[in-house]
Amino acid sequence: MGVAEAVRSSLQALADGQDSVTRDQVRAAIERGFADEGAVPERIEVSVDRTPTGLDVDAIQAAGLIGDRCVVGEVREGAVSAVVLPVLATGLCFVGDQR
Repeated sequence: MGVAEAVRSSLQALADGQDSVTRDQVRAAIERGFADEGAVPERIEVSVDRTPTGLDVDAIQAAGLIGDRCVVGEVREGAVSAVVLPVLATGLCFVGDQR
C-alpha cells in the first residue's frame, strides 16, 4: 500500500466518523498510518487546531518524517489528502514550530 496511502486511509477513517477533528486525533491517525506499514517516523509535526481567538481551524495538517521525505496529510471538512514531499532545509516538514 505505501505509507502515504496508509496515512490517507487512517485519516479518512478519522474524518468519516466526525464533523471536526483535533490535532491529537490527527497525530494518532498519522502514527497509525505509519504503523500499518511497519514504518516509524523520526518525528511527527501537527498544525494547530485552534486559532489565537479560540475558533476551530478549517484544516489540520500533519507530517511524519522518514529520511529525507515527509509524508504530509491534511483533513479539511471531511476531505482527506496525503502526499510525500521533500524535507525542508531546516530538517523539518513544516515552516515554524508545529511539533
